[in-house]
Formats: sequence, C-alpha cells, structure tokens
Amino acid sequence: VQLQASGGGAVQAGGSLALSCVVSGDEDHINVMGWYRQVPGKQRELVARITWSGITEYGDSVVGRFAISRDNAKNTVYLQMNSLKPEDTAVYFCVADRSGHSWYTYDYQYWGQGTQVTVSS
Repeated sequence: VQLQASGGGAVQAGGSLALSCVVSGDEDHINVMGWYRQVPGKQRELVARITWSGITEYGDSVVGRFAISRDNAKNTVYLQMNSLKPEDTAVYFCVADRSGHSWYTYDYQYWGQGTQVTVSS
C-alpha cells in the first residue's frame, strides 16, 4: 500500500490550501484516514482524521479552520485548510489504516511521505 500526498506549498497567512492523499495498492476498505503534521524538533501532531463512515476528529489548533473529507470510491482523503497561520507551517503526513482499532490507538499501518506547507506572515 502506498500513500501519495499532494497539494502542499507556500501561502500567506489568512490564505487557503488543499491537500489530497491517494491510497494505492491493496487498498480494500481502508477504515481510518487522516493527516498529521510535524515541525522539526517537535512530535507529530494530529491534524484531522476520518473513518470510513465519515466520523471526524480534529486537533484543537485547527478546529473551525480545517476540514477533512474522503472519497471512499477513490481511496482519497482531502484536507481543506483555511485561515492559515504561520504556526501551521509543517510537513503534513497522510495516514491510513484498515483497522477501526486505530481510531482508539492512534497507531496507523501506513504513512505517506509528507508534503511541506509553509505559511508566511
């Protein structure tokens, strides 16, 4: 299974970016998909995640600004990022897992390679 993320880039504060991540390979019934982010020297942080049925969870710092969605037929998860702030600057990683248990363990089978998001003030 491979996760291919796209859509990162540079934007000014207050702007918007949209990320997408496609799961390919043995992608039958990927239950949980989501996004994490990491800044050098800091731990990875949950941005948002979503189950097959559409249940979502957001990190506290992005609530009300970011929106996660998915297209199960396309095995793709999306992240719409609005009202971006300089502190949103990070490498964003796509995650996926077949098991619903990952919703409770925060442990995922598959991680993408990361895409850089840079927000300037």
